[in-house]
Amino acid sequence: MVTQWNTLSKLNGIRVFRHKLRDTWLADQYRSVKRKVMRRSEGEAFLLRRYFRIHGKPLNVTNPQTFTEKLFWRMITWNRGDMPSRFTQLADKYAVRAHVARTVGAEYLIKLLWEGNDPHAIPFDRLPAEYVIKPSHAAGQVILVKGHADRDEIIRTVSGWLASNYYWHGREYQYYGIPPRIVIEEYLTNEDGSPPLDYKFYCFNGVPDQIIVRNHTHDIHPIFDTSWNLLDLIVSNCTVRPWVPKPANLEKMLALAAKLSTGFGFVRVDFYNVKGRVYFGEITLTPAAGIIKYTPESWDLAHGEKWDLSLDVRART
Repeated sequence: MVTQWNTLSKLNGIRVFRHKLRDTWLADQYRSVKRKVMRRSEGEAFLLRRYFRIHGKPLNVTNPQTFTEKLFWRMITWNRGDMPSRFTQLADKYAVRAHVARTVGAEYLIKLLWEGNDPHAIPFDRLPAEYVIKPSHAAGQVILVKGHADRDEIIRTVSGWLASNYYWHGREYQYYGIPPRIVIEEYLTNEDGSPPLDYKFYCFNGVPDQIIVRNHTHDIHPIFDTSWNLLDLIVSNCTVRPWVPKPANLEKMLALAAKLSTGFGFVRVDFYNVKGRVYFGEITLTPAAGIIKYTPESWDLAHGEKWDLSLDVRART
C-alpha cells in the first residue's frame, strides 16, 4: 500500500509539473525537439493513414504498382531521409529558376520583381500596380495584387509564411529543407486582362503523357492527352471537365516539359501560355500531397505502369 501511495504521489507530482510547464518557453522547446526527433516515424504513420483513408486499403510499400501507390512510396521513402538534394531545388520556387534557365532557357521564366526574407524590405513603392507574391518553400500559397496593396496585411501574411515549415502540412519532405524566402513575380494576364489558364503536364520518364487544365479559380479540371483529346478521367471528384481550345503553343510546351522531366520517373511540369509566349510555372513532385483518387480506377494502374521507380532509386546513388 505504501509503495502504491508513493507511486501515485510521484505521478501526481509529474502532472503538476507538466501543468506548470505547459505554457512556458521550455514547453515550446520540448515540443519542438520532440517533433524533430519523432519526425520520421510520425511522418510515415501520417502518410500510411492518409493512403488508407483515401483508398480504403493498406499501402503496398514493398511492391507498389499503381500511380497513387508509387506516389506514396516516394513520399514515405523521402520522409525517411532517402531523398536526393536536387529534389529540394526543384520544389524551391526560387531556386528552381536557375534549373529552368540552365535546362531550357531563362526566356521561359516569369519576370522576377523582388526576392528576399525580410517582409519589411518589400519595395512596395517600386513595384508595378499588379504582381504576384508567393513563398519559395510552400505550395498553394499566393497573394495576387491588383491595384491597392494592403501593405500591413501582406507583411503579416508573408511573415506567417516565413515562420512556418510547409513540410508539416502534408509530410512532403522536399519542402523540409527549403530556405524560407518571398518571391514576387510579374502578374501575367491575357489580352483581355483575364488570368491565364494553367497547363499541368504529367510526365513519366521524360515523356509528357497528359495535360490537366486549370483556371485561376480552380473550378474546372479537364484532362487531355498529348493530341488534345479530352480523356474520360476524373481525379478526386473534380467533375467539371469542359473542353477548352487547344493552345497554340502546345508543341512547344510538350518539348519543354520533356526536357524538364528527363531523368525523373515522374514529375508534373506546369506552364502558362500568354500572348503567344510560354512561361514556366512550377515543377511538382507529389501532386496534391497524394490526395488523389482516379475514376475509373483503371487509370491508376495505367499511370503506375508508366512510372519507372528505378529512376527514383538511381537518383539517390
